[in-house]
Amino acid sequence: MKDKASRLAAFTGIDLYPVTDQAQSNGRTNDEVLAGIIAGGVRIVQLREKQLDKKAFYEMARRFRKATEDADVLLVINDHLDIALACGADGVHLGQDDLPLSVAKKLAPELIIGVSTHDLDEALAAQDGGADYVNIGPIFPTGTKKVPIPPRTPDAIREVAPRLTVPFTVMGGINKSNIGQVLDAGAKRIAVVTAVTRAPDIAAAVRELRGIIRQRESSG
Repeated sequence: MKDKASRLAAFTGIDLYPVTDQAQSNGRTNDEVLAGIIAGGVRIVQLREKQLDKKAFYEMARRFRKATEDADVLLVINDHLDIALACGADGVHLGQDDLPLSVAKKLAPELIIGVSTHDLDEALAAQDGGADYVNIGPIFPTGTKKVPIPPRTPDAIREVAPRLTVPFTVMGGINKSNIGQVLDAGAKRIAVVTAVTRAPDIAAAVRELRGIIRQRESSG
């Protein structure tokens, strides 16, 4: 089992950060999507599934943990700290309406804890509260949120990133046609849902997106 330091060290080296959504996967299960994601060479995945009851989500999390552990891929569980702990995940990702960050840190001191933020004030509050990373978004229009949040555009990255001392991810409507804009704005860790889950060939889509990120990083 990894400790917090090794988890954080692995997190700093990620590039593409796929997030699951079975309803947005062209009829494929999250397990099938995960297999493609791992085949594409990612170093992290977030299990997010709003349609399952808690027991089914836990069973899926256990399967994800086995597969990601075998592949040496970090596993982050969306929302559910109890399930993250129960399945031995590497981290949990919290929204603004989820369990308070301070409580999560006390209950799970060895987990990476990320927080979704939508503006500078939320990002700084999460950082000051001890988040291990923050997510900035949504950058572009996205249909994966039940309550739509106005897109922030890549300018949000330029505004928030210079004020952060912790790693950050960006998310929201990012795909191969616009990923260059978020990379130009200073993002290095790119979270995506449908750019991967809807792809005809998931592994190929992962490799293509990772290649764009790495190429930009090496040329910058």
